[in-house]
Amino acid sequence: MKYLSEWDQWKRYSSKSWKRFIGKAREMTTHLELWRDDIRSIEGKFGTGIQSYFSFLRFLVLLNLVIFLIIFMLVLLPVLLTKYNITNSTFVLIPSKDTDVQCTVYPISSSGLIYFYSYIIDLLSGTGFLEETCLFYGHYTIDGVKFQNFTYDLPLAYLLSTIAYLALSLLWIVKRSVEGFKINLIRSEEHFQSYCNKIFAGWDFCITNRSMADLKHSSLRYELRADLEEERIRQKIAERTSEETIRIYSLRLFLNCIVLAVLAACFYAIYRATIFSQEHMKKEIDKMVFGENLLILYLPSIVITLANFITPMIFAKIIHYEDYSPGFEIRLTILRCVFMRLATICVLVFTLGSKITSCDNYSCELCGYNQKLYPCWETQVGQEMYKLMIFDLIIILAVTLFVDFPRKLLVTYCSSWKLVQCWGQQEFAIPDNVLGIVYGQTICWIGAFFSPLLPAIATLKLIIIFYVKEISLLYTCRPSPRQFRASNSNFFFLLVLLIGLCLAIIPLTISMARVPSSKACGPFTNFNTTWEVVPKTVSTFPSSLQSLVHGVTSEAFAVPFFMIICLIMFYFIALAGAHKRVVVQLREQLSLESRDKRYLIQKLTEAQRDMKNRLDWQ
Repeated sequence: MKYLSEWDQWKRYSSKSWKRFIGKAREMTTHLELWRDDIRSIEGKFGTGIQSYFSFLRFLVLLNLVIFLIIFMLVLLPVLLTKYNITNSTFVLIPSKDTDVQCTVYPISSSGLIYFYSYIIDLLSGTGFLEETCLFYGHYTIDGVKFQNFTYDLPLAYLLSTIAYLALSLLWIVKRSVEGFKINLIRSEEHFQSYCNKIFAGWDFCITNRSMADLKHSSLRYELRADLEEERIRQKIAERTSEETIRIYSLRLFLNCIVLAVLAACFYAIYRATIFSQEHMKKEIDKMVFGENLLILYLPSIVITLANFITPMIFAKIIHYEDYSPGFEIRLTILRCVFMRLATICVLVFTLGSKITSCDNYSCELCGYNQKLYPCWETQVGQEMYKLMIFDLIIILAVTLFVDFPRKLLVTYCSSWKLVQCWGQQEFAIPDNVLGIVYGQTICWIGAFFSPLLPAIATLKLIIIFYVKEISLLYTCRPSPRQFRASNSNFFFLLVLLIGLCLAIIPLTISMARVPSSKACGPFTNFNTTWEVVPKTVSTFPSSLQSLVHGVTSEAFAVPFFMIICLIMFYFIALAGAHKRVVVQLREQLSLESRDKRYLIQKLTEAQRDMKNRLDWQ
């Protein structure tokens, strides 16, 4: 028996105590999870597929809360501490030297007699009294905050907060998606393995409700039927003649042209609606009636919502004529809907960008942007994102209250009507609901730079959506017969969310690096673009550190670094290929061993039969 010294004994005891403490802490934190009991109840009644949607919703609530805390700590807190004299600090305002006076004009909303409904319009559109609050970019027209021992660089902090929440979102999403990707990769390796998983491991043991158990039975039957249908289509594809192949590919090409035409029509409608709204929203409120003014303000949001509502139905009809397998039909339809929903936001942002940078007068050429129509263009972009966020919430509440609940009442009390029988009860379609909240999250990512408090609004919105969707699921909806596994769902949700994040980064990068910043408002009035604050900050570093930064960002460093990254990537690709070949060999070996065992069992059975026959003869 090996003797342990007192030091080794103490290390082992400390390690065990630390592991025990970590285990207890994790057990305690599980009781502090947001909506833990609600999500477990949903999981028990409706299975892990729908539970994964609500878990995903909880993840977005936490993500937006962390994003808000980052912006609050870096941007809002120093401003509030100085504004309300909580600390001994003052604002630093540096006068613009090379900026023309025309570019610094920012007309303030006129005071005086204000109609009551104008407050409602301001609340819904972010104009009026809300425009001058800390909700929008224009409120932070500050160059710094001077404390006793240092000066806080607010423009740099504002830019760093944007980079920080985008980087945090990317890392968090990638971290959560890795596990789901591994499971999906394993499950997609072999069709025979898919059959085995469905038959021997397809049951969801979290289900305790009888109706949900029946639904799970039908779901497994549907999945097996779908797999058999895919096998039939594969066999059909293998048996196609050249004429049939040319015909089906020609039909798909024609139908994809129709899809592109539908997308182009939607994008053009959004473009025209945005142009019309921006050209007419400058009228005075007293020259319009209440409904007209609200319609003008919300016209782009209305057109985007209609496009998101109509196009999925068109895509679902078109996909039936393209002769794809059932699984690929679902994935392609979802991919088209994802592109449609997220691209509409980018079309809106780029349309606004084209209007902001279009110069048709002297002041526009002088300032670098259309200062006459957009004296503080960042605030007005933030207002558009704010309107999209509010209108999306209004639509979700309206559909639940005025469509789902009446539909449930009709199905319950008027089930004998043929029209009601054809309409049926509302299904809780997981992909559609996921696309809705990813759409809202993409708006939040884009708008957080222009409206720093938008993540807080998104957090409250997602909390409301959680309870609304939970009530709708329990009382008005039935689960979709096409159920999702939790692992497949989580990976799919995060993949769509990652696409939304990538699309959000594109307009943000262009607006920060290419579009001139407003000279009349915001923390970047003394910079041509938002990104110029970075080289200015680097110029204040010591000469040795400046040389290091310039060396790291130079082409002499970037080219070798890129080559090394490519070599590492090729190494891991080759390693993955080698591992895959080993896995194939091991599978073949297992198959051979099973054949050998089957052969031996067959020979043993024949030997026993011969022995029995000999004994019978004797």
